[in-house]
Amino acid sequence: MIGDMIAKIRKEKNMSKTELAEKTNINIGHLTHIEKGERSPSYKALKAICKALDVPYQPTLYTIDKSMDDVHKEYKLVNHISYQNVPAVNIEDFIACPSSMPNASIAIKINDDSMDPKLKKDSYAFLAINTPLENKDIGLFSYKGNLLVRRFIIRKDDIALRAEKKEIEDICITKDDEFYIIGKILGTNVD
Repeated sequence: MIGDMIAKIRKEKNMSKTELAEKTNINIGHLTHIEKGERSPSYKALKAICKALDVPYQPTLYTIDKSMDDVHKEYKLVNHISYQNVPAVNIEDFIACPSSMPNASIAIKINDDSMDPKLKKDSYAFLAINTPLENKDIGLFSYKGNLLVRRFIIRKDDIALRAEKKEIEDICITKDDEFYIIGKILGTNVD
């Protein structure tokens, strides 16, 4: 997935592979292999690429060991990973991260009951940032300026963001809608 992200960002910045190679001192052939997903960049190379593309390193780094399947590619989900922004959090405290969730980046407080009983209000959910979601995974999304915790549902003609509460309508998203997958909910601090 890191290669897809680099290619996407480079194209958005209207930069050719040759220009990126010159700015990073990375061989154009090696860049091609990285963008095709045939090789992973070293951390040093990724830092150079991020600097040349003028994007933050850490959000891009989160995609380095992730992969996309055919459904992710069909829906162009790489276009919905936010590499330029990071979640703004109000730190209340630290919370112990269970060893069963080694990929957790942060814990977020669940502020409503839309995902009850799966995620209880006032519990903390552990989040892996910039992780591709599989069908029925629960994620944190940015949609029309709002942060939502919802179940990610892949349907035949669209994607839906679904609350656990049946009375809350699905948010139907087409391939071209603007939304961002911030991360995947790995679990909570409540059994």
